[in-house]
Amino acid sequence: MHELGTVIYVIETIEKLAVENKLSAVNSITLQVGEVSTIVPDYLVNFWKFARKRSELLKDTELKIENLKAVTFCQDCEKTYPTVQYGKQCPYCSNYNTFLVTGNEFVIKEIEAM
Repeated sequence: MHELGTVIYVIETIEKLAVENKLSAVNSITLQVGEVSTIVPDYLVNFWKFARKRSELLKDTELKIENLKAVTFCQDCEKTYPTVQYGKQCPYCSNYNTFLVTGNEFVIKEIEAM
C-alpha cells in the first residue's frame, strides 16, 4: 500500500507549487496512472479523501484519475500489443524481444487552480 505515500507526495508537490505560483485554491488535480504502474487507482482515491483534509489548500480538491493502458513493442516484428493481455511474449511472432512503451507512468497531468 504505497499509495498513501504517493498521495502525500502529490499533496506536498501541489502545496509547493501553490506557494511558488501564489495560488489561493486548487479545484482539481488530474493524475495519469499506468495500467502496470503498481498503483491501485481505488486506493489513491480512498487515501486522497483522507489525506486532503489535512491540507487547508486541498481540503475541497477533486482528484481525477486517467488510466493509461499498457502497450508493449516487439522489436522483431515491429508491432505493438496490449501488455496485460499478452505479457512479454509477442502475440504476432511469439518472440520475447519486447519492451514496454506505455503503462508504467504516474504523472501529475493537470492542476486546475485559481
